[in-house]
Amino acid sequence: MNKIGRREFIGSSAAILILNTTLSSFSEAPSIMANAATPTPFSLPALPYAPEALEPTVDTETMKIHHGKHHQAYVDKLNEQAAKLPELGDMPLERMMAQISKYPAPVRNNGGGHYNHSMFWNIMAPAGNAGTPSKSLSDRITSDLGGMDAMKEALNNAALTRFGSGWGWLILNSDKKLAISSTPNQDNPLMDVAEMKGTPIIGIDVWEHAYYLKYQNKRADYLKNWWTVANWTAINERFEKASK
Repeated sequence: MNKIGRREFIGSSAAILILNTTLSSFSEAPSIMANAATPTPFSLPALPYAPEALEPTVDTETMKIHHGKHHQAYVDKLNEQAAKLPELGDMPLERMMAQISKYPAPVRNNGGGHYNHSMFWNIMAPAGNAGTPSKSLSDRITSDLGGMDAMKEALNNAALTRFGSGWGWLILNSDKKLAISSTPNQDNPLMDVAEMKGTPIIGIDVWEHAYYLKYQNKRADYLKNWWTVANWTAINERFEKASK
């Protein structure tokens, strides 16, 4: 092959290589665009207060990690499930909970985590800005559970004795009676798999990431102090809505 022919051959090979690379890039582009366009129907709700607002009961670092890392992870993983099961994206969380047994464990874990935490942030408020129990709620606590002190003691005990991770609950059951329960992991009383079903009025998170940085293994101290940041305005609203 003469020099001119060799140069033409090399030039042609380079052109073919560039063309193949370009075509390969175009063939990958739809996949990249598809990933970018994957819907994310669930999102992390903003805290209704600054991360430091619940000091000293809930420390700032715990709030930042609990909300920005743990809750965000539940949202991200639930969106992953929604990409596989598109009906989840159009489904209110309450309806998802009511038929959770139909879905794989990641939906139960992360859907529950998203629902539970979205409620949890809203039933807390800075001390002094949380209102007081309404008369209708107070009266029902007295008639169904023996009074406010008895209710707090029973709920704290349910949360304290929940082995491992989970939640303690004040619920309104199907008979429209207030009751105390607890659930493991990220389960909640709305789920069709719950031992005691009902509408959550108060839910207290007793996963260690909710309190360990400040309280270490003293879950009882965390539970006792939690009531200083209970947002009774929001709790009253939850009770009134569930009572209808």
